[in-house]
Amino acid sequence: MSEQSPAYFTAYKNLAMSRTASGVLTLRIHTDGGPATFTGETHTDLPRALFEIGEDRDNRVLVLTGTGDRFMTDIDGASLGDITKPANWDRTVAEGRRVLQRLVDLEMPIIAAVNGPATVHSEYALLADVVVAADTTVFSDFPHLTFGIVPGDGIQIAWEEALGVNRSRYLTLTQGSFTAEQAERWGAVAEVRPLEEVLPRAQELAEDLATKPQLLTRYLAVTLRQRISRRMAEGVQLGMALEGLTAADLAYQSK
Repeated sequence: MSEQSPAYFTAYKNLAMSRTASGVLTLRIHTDGGPATFTGETHTDLPRALFEIGEDRDNRVLVLTGTGDRFMTDIDGASLGDITKPANWDRTVAEGRRVLQRLVDLEMPIIAAVNGPATVHSEYALLADVVVAADTTVFSDFPHLTFGIVPGDGIQIAWEEALGVNRSRYLTLTQGSFTAEQAERWGAVAEVRPLEEVLPRAQELAEDLATKPQLLTRYLAVTLRQRISRRMAEGVQLGMALEGLTAADLAYQSK
């Protein structure tokens, strides 16, 4: 393994990366070093970062986490551009498809360390192979129905896979939320821990996986995610087209 950190580790303003000697890469989403606010810049950077992570064979296991006492709860809608305009939505679709497809197609195990509430892009965490969540975690989908658009960017698929079809539909339609303890009972979360134990436990699990032969862990990841990879490839394009249609309609709704 190379002793020098790759350039992409510090190439993205709101993505912090560090890697242990055994090949466990921790990717931490943040804003100015504090809890993450999801922005247009993050939307652009994350799929690019995931591509570079996947191409780097020195990465054997990925740990995905947020910053501080929350995974992600805030979104800067204005920074995403005017989503009622087709040209802007075209970029959103391209980036949105890539981030989820690249995440589920990463040829390495993914451990999510959910460090508190995840009300924006909870699918990033719930798509991980192993999810360790703080006992303070609440999952929901705040942005879509609040903005008045269909949740078609892959969260609908991730929630169905993690929670079950009927429960996912109920929570989506009612804009409901669920706790880490509920998610554990439903099989969406593997372990629930106090906040201070979440990241160390995720890294412990990752280090154990990193001791195994790399071809084994690479192809375990590929094997275990075949269904979800196929569903993302089939469903996100249509889902985001319908999301874009509802976004375009916002410009015609009476104020």
